[in-house]
Amino acid sequence: MPAFDATALSDTTRRFLDEGGVSILLGESRAEYVARGMSMERRAAESAETFRLVTADAKKCSGLLLAAVDQEMAGICRLHDLVPSFPSPDLLPFASEQDIEAVAYQVALIASSLGVNCFLSPVLDVVKGRNPWLSGRTWSTDPALIGRLSAAYIRGAQRGRVAATGKHFPGFSDVSGDPAIDDQAVNSLQRGEIEAGLPPFRAAIEAGVEIMMVGPAIVSAIDDKVAALRSRKIVGMLKEALGFKGVVMADDLDSHATMRGDSVCQVALDALNAGCDFLLLADTGNQLDEVANAISRAAETGDISREALAKSAERVRALAKEYDAKV
Repeated sequence: MPAFDATALSDTTRRFLDEGGVSILLGESRAEYVARGMSMERRAAESAETFRLVTADAKKCSGLLLAAVDQEMAGICRLHDLVPSFPSPDLLPFASEQDIEAVAYQVALIASSLGVNCFLSPVLDVVKGRNPWLSGRTWSTDPALIGRLSAAYIRGAQRGRVAATGKHFPGFSDVSGDPAIDDQAVNSLQRGEIEAGLPPFRAAIEAGVEIMMVGPAIVSAIDDKVAALRSRKIVGMLKEALGFKGVVMADDLDSHATMRGDSVCQVALDALNAGCDFLLLADTGNQLDEVANAISRAAETGDISREALAKSAERVRALAKEYDAKV
């Protein structure tokens, strides 16, 4: 899934879509990400038509399209003033499941009319310690409450024809830095503390969440060698212990804490071999082409399973077909 902060397709993303890709992430700038909000300039410049034009353009290339945005209950709301707002973070813990489901449904209906049919949300992490990465993006430390309201969000969004994405498995209650920029960022909690944060992920799965995103940093209690999204143990835990049967997405492949000095191509191959189906990657420089070529070569040489790769591609395309937005 190529990610970019513009509202027009680059030549690289257009080529990706022309050659079989079926997804884009209409993202935000680093400054907007850090601020947890869209800039006033963006809000003034973007309209519903802005999104309709870029999603329609992408769909002309690919036929099918999963057009994603970050649309979190607290934190990053890429569609800003174009959709209804959730309760403020201080009021969210007091909202009812019915209210959250209703708002998510309305947001999804409008998003779908814009050609957006995938939300990279809800955030399921139970943050109780250090976490500069998720600061301002969570609203409770109660796993049961996070699970109930996140499940309501998922039900509402998917009823409104937008696929939801739970993130960031297996939970980052405490992480030493921002994985995007700190290559030493790590979750060093004990196994029992990790497991105490799993109820929201279980609730999301029970609610039928279509996609689950695996996080970008090492979770040392489970696998102290590689970041979660590169770990067979952690992806296996999601599929086997929690029984998730949907699409497994790898968070940003080029996060510093994910790469730890390795190439983005190596990270992509590791994520696929770990059991991820769907790879999130910034459309920067030649990364998209390089990763696509590396995956193709690895399939030819047997370094990744052609059969598993085909099944992953089919899962993603089936999801795009199921949530096909008419724009």
